[in-house]
Amino acid sequence: MASSQVNVLELLRPLMESHSPPLHALVVPSEDYHQSEYVADADKRREFVSGFSGSAGIALITAKEALLWTDGRYFLQATQQLSHQWKLMRIGEDPSLENWIADNLHKDANVGVDPCCISIDTAHRWEQAFSKNGQKLVALKENLVDKVWENRPAHVVAPVCIQPLEFAGRPAKEKIHDLRGKLVQEKAYAFVVTTLDEVAWLYNLRGGDVLYNPVVHSYAIVTRDSAFYYVNKAKVDLKVEQYLFENGVEVRDYEAVFEDVEALASDEPSALKKSAEKNGHTNGHEIDEETASSESKPTEGLEDCSVRGPLHAGEGVFVWVDPGTCSYSVYSRVPLNRVILQQSPLSLAKALKHPVELEGMRNAHIRDGAAVVSYLCWLDAQMQDLYGAAGYFSEVKGSLKRKRSEEEKLTEVTVADKLESFRAKQEHFKGLSFETISSVGGNAAIIHYAAKKETCAEMQPDSMYLCDSGGQYLDGTTDVTRTMHFGKPTSHEKTCATLVLKGHIALDMAVFPSGTTGHALDILARVPLWKDGLDYRHGTGHGVGCYLNVHEGPHLISFRPQARNVALQANMTVTDEPGYYEDGNFGVRIENVLIVKEAQAKHNFGDKGYLAFEHITWVPYQTKLMDLSSMSEVEKDWVDDYHKVCREKVSPLLSGLELEWLQKATEPLPR
Repeated sequence: MASSQVNVLELLRPLMESHSPPLHALVVPSEDYHQSEYVADADKRREFVSGFSGSAGIALITAKEALLWTDGRYFLQATQQLSHQWKLMRIGEDPSLENWIADNLHKDANVGVDPCCISIDTAHRWEQAFSKNGQKLVALKENLVDKVWENRPAHVVAPVCIQPLEFAGRPAKEKIHDLRGKLVQEKAYAFVVTTLDEVAWLYNLRGGDVLYNPVVHSYAIVTRDSAFYYVNKAKVDLKVEQYLFENGVEVRDYEAVFEDVEALASDEPSALKKSAEKNGHTNGHEIDEETASSESKPTEGLEDCSVRGPLHAGEGVFVWVDPGTCSYSVYSRVPLNRVILQQSPLSLAKALKHPVELEGMRNAHIRDGAAVVSYLCWLDAQMQDLYGAAGYFSEVKGSLKRKRSEEEKLTEVTVADKLESFRAKQEHFKGLSFETISSVGGNAAIIHYAAKKETCAEMQPDSMYLCDSGGQYLDGTTDVTRTMHFGKPTSHEKTCATLVLKGHIALDMAVFPSGTTGHALDILARVPLWKDGLDYRHGTGHGVGCYLNVHEGPHLISFRPQARNVALQANMTVTDEPGYYEDGNFGVRIENVLIVKEAQAKHNFGDKGYLAFEHITWVPYQTKLMDLSSMSEVEKDWVDDYHKVCREKVSPLLSGLELEWLQKATEPLPR
């Protein structure tokens, strides 16, 4: 790996030097053209140049140096993956990329970046920082990494699928209508939708372009009187096209979005306006208006799904883009006096789940819980049989009666594959929601550890095992973490696991006034750890999509400043996942998915209304890892109540040994 990275740097530097103007630094972000957190293999440019495979990070290459910035989730992983050619820069501890450039590059230095791969906010922040020293941010016309990336993977051409109304809850027509209301409210003519999950949610479409994320590489533009879907047309069959036509959406080529954005804000009659008036042929297929299903006809009260306003294309048009997620490349095509920079109205709308989505999420988590319980029952038996482990419930080591063959050995990868097989048996299963974090011992201290077949560890009967996994189902997305020990945990391991559990319970039980942000709640999960001088370097909770991305904004529960931006609201989903990690030793994390709900508080100070959480994940906690002497009666009651409901909800989906295992795992705690 190291030699290939050296070669990449040696290939890039001459291109930087010969560029016009010459580049003194090249920035390689993690993001794709849609500012996605998780990207397709073809878009993993930062991983290609650096060798670091984490989902978050940014690379900087100069004539003599190569640096990689990443956050606390990946410090340990980055030190293991980066070659000697690279220097790790720890976000929050080391100078930021823009400050490092300002301090280390000469005045008038040119810093190159692909404008498709950075957001407007990022570009503006860098430009402001660079300008102090006369340094310039140069928007590249060609991505230099692509020019040296031999055998670059091709983009997947997966079919676009319609998300049925029985799972989506709201028809696309209704969502488009609501968006047009926002356009009128903000005095905008058009909104450009650039993030993949927002496009998917708006039009009730799903796909398979990004592993684990059921999205399609696509854009959308919605104006006051028309709507467009920009996609590789090879992915769109006649059924999907007919569906889009019935919802007033025209299919256009993926690349056409750039010229259409430019045309939108021009003084010439808009190409989009002309196209909307044609209404009849898209993608070479003839749309039959007579066969349009009644279910897709305009909803009563929505008329033709248009909101007629005073603005028309070419007449003082204002184009709305989200500065945090729209690429600088799209933004640069709109005159400064014609652009509205404001958070996407779809971000919050998507986060506030429809009752149908919430019910789907609940049902998906029950089935997912059954799959995880089946897995834990299987793994428990295997660890005892093959490794002589004490088992999930006991601390008394068993006797190993026979030697295990090479084929029988359990590794982090083989057990993760087994877990996936249990999920695959569940109704509506469509795949995993992220790469399973199956980690033993010291590997569990790597917060976003990714086990590889060639290098992964064998399961160990005397080490902690952390499993963070999730599934994509037509009716919901799941994300659950449990940490366990199949031998005898040390008193320190039990103490740490219990402190994490106490924080997990404290957040779950929180009752808080409307308007409270995840930044204010984050401390609840940390206080038990802080009392012992412990902590963790990641956020405590993230939103979860409904058969969409497992990480969803705009809200989160975190110590990071952006968690102050959006208050938690009823019908949001969010995770509760505190942890603790000791490098080279072990890691602990416990995670459930929660739904924010209205609370029935005794009082209502300030007439604000109060909120609480409903947990919808149903997988037992290992009582063997609990230090009961340090747990309050309230905490013990919480565990017992959780296990009681877990047994009630999951038992109907199990039988035989799996049912017996669940019943034993959910027995009341000893008092």
